Amino acid sequence: MSSLVNKPTPPKKELKLADHVKYEHLIAGTTAGVTSTLILHPMDVVKIRFAVNDGIHSTPKYSGIWNAFSTIYRMEGFRGLYRGVTPNVWGAGASWGLYFLFYNSIKNFIQGGNVNTPLGPGYHLLAASQSGLVTLFVTNPIWVVKTRLCLQVGENQKYNGTIDCLSKIYKSEGIVGYYRGILPGVFGVSHGAVQFMVYEEIKNQYQYFYNKPISSKLGTLEYLLFSAVSKIVAVITTYPYQVIRARLQNQLYSYDGAVDCVKRTWKFEGWRGFYKGMGTNLLRVTPATMITFVTYENISHMLLKYNKNV
Repeated sequence: MSSLVNKPTPPKKELKLADHVKYEHLIAGTTAGVTSTLILHPMDVVKIRFAVNDGIHSTPKYSGIWNAFSTIYRMEGFRGLYRGVTPNVWGAGASWGLYFLFYNSIKNFIQGGNVNTPLGPGYHLLAASQSGLVTLFVTNPIWVVKTRLCLQVGENQKYNGTIDCLSKIYKSEGIVGYYRGILPGVFGVSHGAVQFMVYEEIKNQYQYFYNKPISSKLGTLEYLLFSAVSKIVAVITTYPYQVIRARLQNQLYSYDGAVDCVKRTWKFEGWRGFYKGMGTNLLRVTPATMITFVTYENISHMLLKYNKNV
């Protein structure tokens, strides 16, 4: 009678969050953010100028979107339409790169390493919110600089570029200056969370309908459509925070914090004040998101497939 020796099974390795980090998402997200920003930055300049026009302070006023474009071009030239483009490229590249990196790492951690494990809306909101908060604290100084450079008009030429702006903010306002608008920015994390939740749910339902794994690569048309729908839903539900954030970051205005800004906006402008520039914003962010997500999805799938075969 032969004796059987049971070999002890090695303990299962517990995966940590760091084990789910894939830098392909960072590269793809950064590339996508930079690409869409370079193409559509003039829309961002117009949106910011509409947002900070509160009817109280002396700022340029435009009768509409096309009037704003023509006026800026006539008064400031082509360069005026690209004010703040350097920090915008830095900010968009860093934000999208980090956001996609953190989001996919957290999501994959929740999935236990199986990218085809479906997650519900709640988990998508959780992963997007956590990645949004981390990204916000890293990149907020860049957005403050971008806002101030975009708003330099006429005699308000206070900064000579990105580095000069960073330096002067630190000298006159300290570290606190880099984090103006951070409170509405924290509330604004909900924007990315809503967008990613809607985007992921639409993708998953589409894959279920065609009986495909949820990680399968889709076509360009699907990515364009799903990203557009998710962005429109997110903008409509969360836009007011962007107006408050831009006004707090504007060096020409003086508010005693986010609550004071909300009160004064409501008092002088009503609910419409919280949606100033939304039309321009939708015209900009919808195609920007479509470009960003199509670029990201294609590059990330390509890089992941390449690294898997190496």
